[in-house]
Amino acid sequence: MRNGGWWRFVTFEESPQQRPILDRLLLRRVFRYARPYLGAILIVLITITVSSLLGLAPPLIYRELIDEVLPNRNLHLLNSLALALFAIPLASGALGVLQRHYSAKAGEGIIYDLRNEMFSHLGRMSMRFFTNTRAGEMVSRFNNDVVGAQNAITGTIPEILTNVVTLVSTLIVMLSIEWRLALLSVAVLPLFLLPARRVGLMLRKIRRQALDYNAAMSSQIAETLSVNGALLMKTFNRLPQEELKFKRISGNVRDIGVRRAEVAQLFFMGLGLVGAVGSALVYWVGGWMVLNDALTVGTIVAFTAYLARLYGPISALTNVQVEFVTALVSFERVFEYLDLPLEIQERPHAVGLNRVEGRIRFEEVWFHYQEPLIDEALSNLRESDGAIDGGMGEGLAQSRSIHRAALQGISFEIEPGSLTALVGPSGAGKTTIIYLLLRLYDPTQGRITLDGYDLRDLTLDSIANHFGVVTQETYLFHDTIRANLLYAKPDASQTEIEAACRAANIHELIAALPDGYDTVVGERGYRLSGGEKQRLAIARVILKDPRILVLDEATSHLDSQSEALIQEALQPLLRGRTSVVIAHRLSTILAADKIVVIDKGRVVEQGTHRRLLANNGLYAMLYETQFRSQLSEIASEFAAIFPKAPKPPGS
Repeated sequence: MRNGGWWRFVTFEESPQQRPILDRLLLRRVFRYARPYLGAILIVLITITVSSLLGLAPPLIYRELIDEVLPNRNLHLLNSLALALFAIPLASGALGVLQRHYSAKAGEGIIYDLRNEMFSHLGRMSMRFFTNTRAGEMVSRFNNDVVGAQNAITGTIPEILTNVVTLVSTLIVMLSIEWRLALLSVAVLPLFLLPARRVGLMLRKIRRQALDYNAAMSSQIAETLSVNGALLMKTFNRLPQEELKFKRISGNVRDIGVRRAEVAQLFFMGLGLVGAVGSALVYWVGGWMVLNDALTVGTIVAFTAYLARLYGPISALTNVQVEFVTALVSFERVFEYLDLPLEIQERPHAVGLNRVEGRIRFEEVWFHYQEPLIDEALSNLRESDGAIDGGMGEGLAQSRSIHRAALQGISFEIEPGSLTALVGPSGAGKTTIIYLLLRLYDPTQGRITLDGYDLRDLTLDSIANHFGVVTQETYLFHDTIRANLLYAKPDASQTEIEAACRAANIHELIAALPDGYDTVVGERGYRLSGGEKQRLAIARVILKDPRILVLDEATSHLDSQSEALIQEALQPLLRGRTSVVIAHRLSTILAADKIVVIDKGRVVEQGTHRRLLANNGLYAMLYETQFRSQLSEIASEFAAIFPKAPKPPGS
């Protein structure tokens, strides 16, 4: 197995030997997205065909004007031809409006379907994907690549059909007018083929590089111009360095755009020169035939008018395979995300628990942040698509640096309705335990059970419905306070919302705001203080009313008043629930029914506070270095907040 992580932003660089081959499986998959819109696409194709046929009429009208109307002074025919010259563009314009309507309908529908499928798929990815993928790269896939994929269907395919219909119909008319000049016109066709292959390969490679550069630019914008990124950039005075970095990335975008324009223009200049050679031959031979009375002036005028309709489609169709495959690059990039395997999946007959007691068991649980499945998936992608780009290589190097198992044979049990505190030094594995309990990841070995059921045998909905989480880093959407609260219970009434906020000691503050519960909290909730955000998060979980509570109750970064309010808000939240807390406060530890001490991914001790102190192990050392200093702070509030807990030692 190769080490790595498919969750990285997956792009693939082409080797010079690769050829733009139309993959039948890829085409079949692309067609699946077009199938629901076949009716609209069919109308588009019909309008294109009719418009192309209408375009054949003007040169014939010019011939009639020169050969019939002017020499014979035929006023009636002149009026008819003039009316026709007005009616043809009018009809073509009406067909163009109809074509545009149904083309947009099909194109926007395909964008809609692709974005929804990708959003749904990525929403089911494990946390491993989100911790290793830049947000800007995902946004680029949703914007640039999805639109490019839509253009492949509603732009490239109609263009191919237009050129085919125009070429065939024009050639038929030209053969019927003067077959010798028609054959002379197509004699230069081999010259169109010479530059197409090489230039087409270059354009395809440039297209993929341009998409990669745009994704990198989107990533820097999303990271540095977000609230957190802007704050970090300003406080460390890194704006000049970020400006230089952005100039370099945006310079790559600029340069690849210039390169693409140059190559395309040189290509079409060559095709234009070839067309000029053909036109010169036709004028020369046609003029000689007119001088020898073998051809009328009207015929040569009509014939030369058809040359543009002949060489234009030939130029386009010469590179049709390359153009189409280049357009399909966007589909390939979208499919790279859609094909990422779902690490967390429901089993076919997963059990949905309507209610739970809350008994939790960890049984010899091992966990690595690297997974063989991921390594194998990456290996397959690499073998099928070529070398992996620099960004991917960087991600591989980072993931390979994680060798030690995050958890090593973890075993402990949590009784229903009890409070279990997880204690240990930083990096011990406490947060990993929480992630596994919420099934954001699956164990590498061993199992975790809820009421006797392996979490992997339960539906994802039942796990999410029975667990409530308050994290140390509270996340709020850029929306109203009400909308953020309703995220926990969309059908909650105003009475329920206010009751939850009163229990979390936040209602009075919200009510005092000018817009009350309709106040917009700002990006990531930055209009609220840290303590206010955390109390809002507690209110959100109270509103959900889960049976099992998972809590990272760090409050060390808050002022004493906010900390006291949060500790008071936790009282109704913890009551009567199975609670698992990454404990940072001695008051929580003393109130715990069980303390599980974690170190280097292992359970080194578990028991009550007094028993663990008596063991004189790691917990006793942590108590002396981290917790004992909190005794004086909690002495006055201890009895009120945790009335059933033992008295603090030394009080």
